[in-house]
Amino acid sequence: MKKTKAKTHNDAPMQAEYDFRNAVRGRAYRPLHKGYSLKIHKEDGTTVIQHFKIQEGTILLAPDVQPYFPDSDSVNNALRALLSAMPKTIKRKRSQQHAVAR
Repeated sequence: MKKTKAKTHNDAPMQAEYDFRNAVRGRAYRPLHKGYSLKIHKEDGTTVIQHFKIQEGTILLAPDVQPYFPDSDSVNNALRALLSAMPKTIKRKRSQQHAVAR
């Protein structure tokens, strides 16, 4: 019995608008808190570079947790429920430490 090669996405023809000549493999691994730039090639031939800096206080979720929290409201609600279950003495300590750190 002869094995047949399964068709993969690599067998599909590359569309003309995909241009990977200047692509950097693995560049997305960098942490977002360092910020990033996005290069936009417009139809008229011009290129615009937009710089993005993550705002202070932004919290990044780990990839295994993200599916459970589709938006910031769901994260905040879960944290509020956790806070209400914590002993009040721990809450005060943490809020005092946060005030001192500022």
